[in-house]
Amino acid sequence: MPNYRRTRVPGGTYFFTVNLLDRRRRLLVEQIGLLREAFRETRRARPFDLLAIVVLPDHLHCVWRLPEGDADNANRWAQIKSHVSRRLPKQEPCSRKRISRRERGLWQRRYWEHVIRDEEDLRRHVDYVHLNPVKHGHVSRACDWPYSSFRRWAARGVYSWEWTGE
Repeated sequence: MPNYRRTRVPGGTYFFTVNLLDRRRRLLVEQIGLLREAFRETRRARPFDLLAIVVLPDHLHCVWRLPEGDADNANRWAQIKSHVSRRLPKQEPCSRKRISRRERGLWQRRYWEHVIRDEEDLRRHVDYVHLNPVKHGHVSRACDWPYSSFRRWAARGVYSWEWTGE
């Protein structure tokens, strides 16, 4: 089994990419209410500041900041994924290995994580989050994607409503 090394920074700010196992599915936007509920419940039990997020049909990106002294991203992601998985009917194929581990076949087991180093790194990653629906061809402008924190940032004046990454 691989030895995944995660950088644990108590109170740190992190960028994440989390994928569905079957990247052809549109589950995340089809079940956006359930995903929002999972984030709310997880934040209630294990607080964190959700700075930026975009949800696409088969994956999501987000930037969050943990409370001082807390470096536990893994249990937060486990709770979010579990919340969604437990509330959906079992329709996806599942390998014997996943069945033996009592896992569903919805999510990729791992996630991509990057510790934000400074304000410039934060700005680049928040831009990446908000530009992702444009990059994937879902919309031509970030403001047109409904499953994103872009509108909140634009309302605060960080972005113009017509921003396209230039």
